[in-house]
Amino acid sequence: MTEHPQWFTSSYSSNGGDCVEVAANLVASRGIVPVRDSKRVGGPVVDVSAASFSAFVAGVRAGGFDAV
Repeated sequence: MTEHPQWFTSSYSSNGGDCVEVAANLVASRGIVPVRDSKRVGGPVVDVSAASFSAFVAGVRAGGFDAV
């Protein structure tokens, strides 16, 4: 059986439709975090390594992207 992504948006999302969805359930089995645009659920998916995604989240939490 193939494991499928279980998509979710951030709890900080206002549900306005301009969201990024991630599927963290594939980290243990595949070492990736798939990312997609919530408006295009059938569209492209970017597979980000778990290490890169963790670094990105740490940067966001540290305020590293506040000026962007």
